[in-house]
Amino acid sequence: MIVLFTLAVIAIVLAVDAVVYLVLGILGAASQEPAEPRVDVLVFTTLGALLVIGLSSAYRISSLRRGGAVVARQLGGTPVHAAPKEFAYQRLRNVVEEIAIASGVPVPEIFVLEDETAINAFAAGYTPADAAITVTRGCLDKLTREELQGVIAHEFSHVLNGDMRLNIRLIGVAFGILAIAVMGRVIMRGASRSGRRKDGRLVLIGLGLLVVGYIGVFFARLIKASISRQREFLADASAVQFTRQTEGIAGVLKKIGVLASGSELKNHDGEEVAHMLFGDGVGYSALFATHPPLIQRIKRLQPGFDPREMVQIARAWKDPVRVGEVDDPHSSVAGFAPAGLGEDKPGPEHAFNLPPASTEFKVAAGEVVAQVGRPDNVDYVTAASLNSSLSLPLREAAMDRERAMALVLALVLDPGPEIRTVQQELLAHHYDHGTLAEVLHLHGQVQGLHPMHRLPLASLAFPALRRQPRQLLQDFAANLDRLIAADGQVNLQEYCLAKLVGIQVIDALDPAATLVIGRLKLGQVKVELCALFSIVAAYGHDDAQGARRAFLQGMNELGVQETMDYAPPLDWALALDRALPRLNQLAPAGKELVVRGLTQAISADGLLNVAEAELLRTVCAALHCPLPPILQRSL
Repeated sequence: MIVLFTLAVIAIVLAVDAVVYLVLGILGAASQEPAEPRVDVLVFTTLGALLVIGLSSAYRISSLRRGGAVVARQLGGTPVHAAPKEFAYQRLRNVVEEIAIASGVPVPEIFVLEDETAINAFAAGYTPADAAITVTRGCLDKLTREELQGVIAHEFSHVLNGDMRLNIRLIGVAFGILAIAVMGRVIMRGASRSGRRKDGRLVLIGLGLLVVGYIGVFFARLIKASISRQREFLADASAVQFTRQTEGIAGVLKKIGVLASGSELKNHDGEEVAHMLFGDGVGYSALFATHPPLIQRIKRLQPGFDPREMVQIARAWKDPVRVGEVDDPHSSVAGFAPAGLGEDKPGPEHAFNLPPASTEFKVAAGEVVAQVGRPDNVDYVTAASLNSSLSLPLREAAMDRERAMALVLALVLDPGPEIRTVQQELLAHHYDHGTLAEVLHLHGQVQGLHPMHRLPLASLAFPALRRQPRQLLQDFAANLDRLIAADGQVNLQEYCLAKLVGIQVIDALDPAATLVIGRLKLGQVKVELCALFSIVAAYGHDDAQGARRAFLQGMNELGVQETMDYAPPLDWALALDRALPRLNQLAPAGKELVVRGLTQAISADGLLNVAEAELLRTVCAALHCPLPPILQRSL
């Protein structure tokens, strides 16, 4: 993208210089002034064009640095709150929450474009911690729950594969190129209003810049199209992998193709976000199409697809009937059903039973690596079970803006009365009496939670946490650290929870600034690797000899030539806090080897328990390599 846009900018700058050269030369000859424009004028023009493009792009990117919700709000999106009263909103939130838990990422903010009857959606943001998912009202009115799952899974692919970051940069760079056209229009308008003959050359220059600016838009659309088309194929494939069926997402594409509303946005200018949408939201010609043809997308999902099926869909959904708030697999999320119903299809299976906390299971390093950013139907079933098995009072607390913070604090309170007394004193020092009482009340409810419930519950609380003021969030993260260190030592369960929440909070405070593009090689982080692998190996094994052997097995996966010694640090929590930010700067290939090596080290005895799996998930989250909640593949 950088290379292509650089070439486009060079072409635009040369075109601007050519316009100025010709206009000044022609007008100079006509007025008997020197016909040859001065070199310094062309230099000034070149620098000016570059400055306009650069500053405009920087301004637009800066305006989006607060994350994906900014894009959604600028398009007029209506936020879906934690406990929506509307049935359709609640079903939408349920689907998003389940897929977020299955993906191992925070629950994103959710928006609906209420005045858009078309079927479309997009994901925006820099990182999973600041992501926002937006769907049109048409998705709720026309799509079944299965089809909506396909759309949301498609958008989560963009979240997990880093497409959101690329898309926001495309918005900024395209805005910079368009600024040339805007500048030309302003020059023309100002010159024409002045009415002076000498401003004729300014009118011509403005007209030239306007033409050149739209040449830039032409190239920007081509580049967006060339990048976006392939990413859409990837997202479709990921959605099928995730839901393990093609009917959902293929059904959405078929409805887009036959229903009158289609996917084109009618009440918003989709130009800026065209490359981010699920379907074509503008109606581009084939040359500029940001999405592959619908039939081509459907046939990739269902090779035996017969286009005549779409006639039946069009007939059934021509005059949908209102059926109300029912969980019929054929009805839309908002409670509409087609005129003629077909055979019943089995709904999603939500039957995963949580294993006992002491359960140990086998995992393979290659399988764990393959799960990073690639959840499948097993993870969806697990997430749905985790979500539905949480008690209603805890879910309500997680989604309440005023109580979410108290819930997370309650999760790190120690079960022992002596240490909890010290923690209560810390809370009383930093919070009011009402907050302290709420923390203690919620602590009584979370004491019996299964270990696998703790991190998903914190993820559910994240959207409410994210809406808190910056200073309050910073104090909250610091207080979490104080609570887990109240007894002078940190246990693994406390560390994982505090670390995961801290990572998400920091990412959400300034997503553009905290984004790390990894470029380090493994040889540049030897000290950090030694500390991390020593800690993981020591935790997973009771005896020093077994831990040393696990350490060597894990390090062997990295392929690093230098010999490193097993040396677990005394203050393992501090060592991890220092190592993880540095390791997050590794290139993707290096991170893949680290995850593979960690899995080998922590399961060198052939087994992995729930606590070890949570440690692995936390480390991967710190490396921005999200893992699903369940690591073994057989249920």
